[in-house]
Amino acid sequence: MNRIKFLNCPMNAVSMEQTISELRKRITQKQFTQHSVVNVAKLVNMQLDNELSESVKSCDIINIDGIGVVWGARFLGQKIPERVAGVDLFHQLLAMSAKSNFPVYLLGATEEVVAKTATTVEAMYPGLEVAGYHHGYFWDDEEKMVETIRNSNARLLFVAITSPKKENFINRWKDQLGVNFVMGVGGTFDVVAGKVKRAPLWMQNHGLEWLYRVIQEPGRMWKRYLTTNLQFAWLLMIEKYKQVRSRAE
Repeated sequence: MNRIKFLNCPMNAVSMEQTISELRKRITQKQFTQHSVVNVAKLVNMQLDNELSESVKSCDIINIDGIGVVWGARFLGQKIPERVAGVDLFHQLLAMSAKSNFPVYLLGATEEVVAKTATTVEAMYPGLEVAGYHHGYFWDDEEKMVETIRNSNARLLFVAITSPKKENFINRWKDQLGVNFVMGVGGTFDVVAGKVKRAPLWMQNHGLEWLYRVIQEPGRMWKRYLTTNLQFAWLLMIEKYKQVRSRAE
């Protein structure tokens, strides 16, 4: 798979189709895969949070989710075929799991949301086995949660917890989870359960999902996007300056 390094983070510059093909092969061969997606906020936070940075860089496959990262990488001359949205990859992997009889485990969100997600995806993908599910508030006994996942015999684990908690949890326990694939999916369960609406397709295609989220949750999202986007723009300018200076020398 085509690998690039962008803002000190190694990422797979591949399409959705290439990602699914590689993951299907690895899961079928029971080759453990730790997966992550990166967006602008995560890349910016990785510059300051060493534990998060290490957790992401430890992943076997890192896809580019945020359209801002795609544009930023192209601005610096990196060849990026497309954005691989985490929520779309989640659905693709569920469809694959239903056809291949790979049991899945859903971890995160509230009890109501994760339960609704489990029943929803089983209805969406006939033949899909949800080996178990659990809400995301288990921090008083992480080891017991890991044991529950391991005993479920799931092949794929999806973790819908906020960053950096999910990345650090996955990296901390990856050798004891007993699954072949683990992926952080952020707020995906909220979307599947109908708690949060995803942006219309035209907004997705034009890189405006972030704006739709701000409209839905202005109190929580506007500061996050304003802060991280400005920091990201500054980091891009620094990298561009380095490139120009390097060519001039």
